[in-house]
Formats: sequence, C-alpha cells, structure tokens
Amino acid sequence: MKDTMTPFSIGDAPLSPHWAFVVQLREGTLLTPDAVHGRVEHIVSGQATLFSSLEEVRVFMERVLTQTENNES
Repeated sequence: MKDTMTPFSIGDAPLSPHWAFVVQLREGTLLTPDAVHGRVEHIVSGQATLFSSLEEVRVFMERVLTQTENNES
C-alpha cells in the first residue's frame, strides 16, 4: 500500500509523449559523455539535431521542452 503522505517522486510521473525523444547512435560510437555521436529527435514536434556529446543532447532536449511548454501556455 502506498503512503499518501509520501512526496511526489519523479518515478511516479506519467510518461507523456510530449517528453518522448528518439536517440540514434552512430555505428561504432564510444559511449562516453564527450564522445557519443548520433541524432536525437523529439517525437511530437519532429525537431531533430545531430550531436557529439551527451551535453548537446541535454541542451537540445531542454530547448525543445522549454519551447513546447511556452507554446502550451
């Protein structure tokens, strides 16, 4: 039984399609934060970009989600 007094956990958040991305890695890419190469696409908007680090993926996702949030306001 779940305690109703427990604070909201990110693990309890719904999986919204507005927060869905596809990440495609280039064949042979190294899986290190600064050497991962590929393409990321936001499912709902279709916006996409190429990346060469996890930081670039994070920045893209933040930008798209901020734009989406601002457009819904």
